[in-house]
Amino acid sequence: MPPRKSPFFELRSGSVDTLLFVVKTTDLDAIRAELTRRFEATPEFFANDTVAIDVRRLAAAERVPLADIAQMLDSVRMRPVGIVADAAQQTWAAGAGLPFLEARDRRGVASKGDSEASGEAESDAQAASGAAETVAAAAAEAAAASATHSAEPVRVATSAQTLVIEKPLRSGQRIYAKGDLVVLGLVSYGAEVIAEGNIHIYAPLRGRALAGVQGNHDARIFCTCLEPELISIAGIYRTTENPLPADVLGKAVQIRLDEEKLMIEPLRLT
Repeated sequence: MPPRKSPFFELRSGSVDTLLFVVKTTDLDAIRAELTRRFEATPEFFANDTVAIDVRRLAAAERVPLADIAQMLDSVRMRPVGIVADAAQQTWAAGAGLPFLEARDRRGVASKGDSEASGEAESDAQAASGAAETVAAAAAEAAAASATHSAEPVRVATSAQTLVIEKPLRSGQRIYAKGDLVVLGLVSYGAEVIAEGNIHIYAPLRGRALAGVQGNHDARIFCTCLEPELISIAGIYRTTENPLPADVLGKAVQIRLDEEKLMIEPLRLT
């Protein structure tokens, strides 16, 4: 006779999305410097996001102190929850005291023989967020891979031209543009749009929008329906923990900086 279900808790199988922090060097100083560079412009971008440390790109003989890397990630408010490693790496990686996770990558991990150009492309797609290269690349862009499956890869503009996105963005997708960014569809909860220049959204903004991520205080965000999780210009941000006024919530607005203060102003479209 099967036991009765507990009224107090359940243990169930499931999957949880997390970022992959893909380690490609044993030089801790270089890793620390790059983390600082990529996250200083938007310190709240990955606040409290979970991350798995992926060491599969290291050569067979290479080792890194994973506890130190976990501490670095914690310093930028990311939360290490586990390690992704090949079977041969698990002996030394176990010393960090973090559990091993399985990553079923959609795109797979690039082989160590891949060209440098290929490695840089994956770095943009796995590194960031979002950083602006800072976030989007740093966003580990999309390294938004999951402990059980990858999140959507990030689309990155490679020049200062305007990037136009015509399709709606689902949760887990990240877009980064080195110039202006124009989005013609819904930005869903959990989706992120990032630009060094201005951001124009001709649909509801329900996820995160970060403009001027390389410190451009003149950047602006325009959208036709403001319902965001987070808005930011040049690292100055506001989240839904601070409710928006009724005259701008769900309305067409522009967002700009006045000195160090975010200004949210209704747009007169007629």
